[in-house]
Amino acid sequence: MSGADPYTRLAAVYDEIVVDPCHGQWAGFLHEVWAADTEGVRTVLDVCCGTGLMAVALTALGYRVAGVDASSSMLARAGELLGPDAVLVRETLPDLTIDAVFDAAVSTFDGLNYLTPAQLRSTLAALARRLRPAGWFVFDLHTDTMMAFAATNPVVAGEANGHSYAIESVVDVRARTCDTRIEVTRTGDGDAFTEHHRQYFFTDGHVRGALADAGFRVVAVTDEYTHEPVGMSSLRATWITRREAR
Repeated sequence: MSGADPYTRLAAVYDEIVVDPCHGQWAGFLHEVWAADTEGVRTVLDVCCGTGLMAVALTALGYRVAGVDASSSMLARAGELLGPDAVLVRETLPDLTIDAVFDAAVSTFDGLNYLTPAQLRSTLAALARRLRPAGWFVFDLHTDTMMAFAATNPVVAGEANGHSYAIESVVDVRARTCDTRIEVTRTGDGDAFTEHHRQYFFTDGHVRGALADAGFRVVAVTDEYTHEPVGMSSLRATWITRREAR
């Protein structure tokens, strides 16, 4: 069995094993939210774009989307989906050097949970510089309910598209961290690899403070790309924010 840096070999099977088929619905939600903007939203920066599924869904709705991600393997998959004209840049947050200003930015599937609290603050400040005044940043984060769920359900296993997988999580509630070991085996020939990931659970106060310091105003916090407010049963919170107009 081989080891791998996060999102190297996993990139090849990520869409089949990890991701739910939800990007079309989520993009539709974003389209509804942005329709209220009298200036119009045309350009979108997809932060932690992964294999490009959200970029594909937004492009289908007419948006011009650029993607950034720390994994060259994930960006390679995104390029296959989006085609040779796609703007895809390898960036490791909080560095964000892409030379453009966007109407909106998104970050889906808990991409920001891989940042430390200090990195989250720096990333939000960098993002504010990449958005026009009153531009949008919509992102999701794990909730404390998700932290409790991962702590009480430390192993998730299954089979999908010719692969078996096991995801083992160790949650430190006091440190608000989750260390995950992902093991994937191709059932046809037994080829296997493992990856190790660390994510952070942020308090509501930390997120709001970091947003305010970066010049963002919170419009709403909802339950996973719906118009329902985030609640005690929510596993994923969607933060809808706007850069201050000044």
